[in-house]
Amino acid sequence: MRSPWFIPVKRLSGPVIRLFCLPFAGGTAAAYRAWAAYLPNSVEIVPVELPARGMRFSETPFVSSEPLIEALAEAIQPYLDTPFALFGHSMGALLSFELARLLSSRHGVTPAHLFVSGHRAPHLEATDTTTHLLSDQDLLIKVRQIDGTPKEVLEQHELMQLMLPILRADFTICDTYVFQPGAPLPCSISAFGGFQDPMVKRNDIAAWREHTSAEFFVHMFPGGHFFLQTSQVAFIKTLVQDLAQILTRL
Repeated sequence: MRSPWFIPVKRLSGPVIRLFCLPFAGGTAAAYRAWAAYLPNSVEIVPVELPARGMRFSETPFVSSEPLIEALAEAIQPYLDTPFALFGHSMGALLSFELARLLSSRHGVTPAHLFVSGHRAPHLEATDTTTHLLSDQDLLIKVRQIDGTPKEVLEQHELMQLMLPILRADFTICDTYVFQPGAPLPCSISAFGGFQDPMVKRNDIAAWREHTSAEFFVHMFPGGHFFLQTSQVAFIKTLVQDLAQILTRL
């Protein structure tokens, strides 16, 4: 199976579970490649590549969550021949949640587990929905403040000019998202957050509890919005522990 949406890092002949990883705003599938070295051999990690980045750079980015989730739900169907879990950080958490809902309601398949990271629970009102309206200069300042983009990338003017349309499109997705109430997901959820994240507080992370009728876990780490980078060892260890629990149920 080959699809521009999915970039398998280490193909397994018979994985027990597939872990699909959705990117943060401006992120690419490459952000998750290194994880393969730390995950059990029974877990096949499959980073998701959204349009307008990576090998899909020439494609037009989505600016709304609904059509993006619709397209992703269709593309993922051939990969659901084995149990699967979804992971998403920041924007990716929101997309993972909505993908899980759509797959469950329309296609009758539910992930074995949902991992959400660095994003408030979706029913909570956003404190700022204007990021996508900022000027190019102010948008780049905002990206620097979030502190998830390597300094060497930020200092490459031409590269950042190419990144701006992608960043603006992704922030448009986040800023214009409207939560629709629905039944809690039947799958368990792990919610991750950073103690020093100025945008997402612990209570915002704990509020994900409302969106599952199964087990729920909260994990907090030292660091800001990109704690999964600055506290990578502790984060990966916890992710593996939660995956191990899931594998015992399959």
